[in-house]
Amino acid sequence: MGVIKLKNIRTFSYHGCLIEEGKIGSDYTVDLKIKTNLQKSAQTDHLADTVDYVHLNKIVTEEMAIRSHLLEHVAKRINIRVLEEINTIEKTTVWVSKINPPIGGDVESVTIKMTEVRK
Repeated sequence: MGVIKLKNIRTFSYHGCLIEEGKIGSDYTVDLKIKTNLQKSAQTDHLADTVDYVHLNKIVTEEMAIRSHLLEHVAKRINIRVLEEINTIEKTTVWVSKINPPIGGDVESVTIKMTEVRK
């Protein structure tokens, strides 16, 4: 097994329960870690033998563009879509962070982490 991790994918999205969050949006970061077998690609040096991180980034940015009230909802969609679209991935973990959340305090970000394992 091996790991591929995309760190600090930055998006401007419209997630949140407040009406204002859906109108004005805010900054988010996403980290995505997948577990897969990297042995073949390590030997062949061919992109077709590994997980293309361009595909992973596309999934994240597309799912972040769909409004959700909760970060948990968007994280679950990202994990499920990764497993559905790339059958060589065994496990996926995503961290979704809202930068400067509107919670009435000096908070840099709030982050949720969710993991899905292929069944």
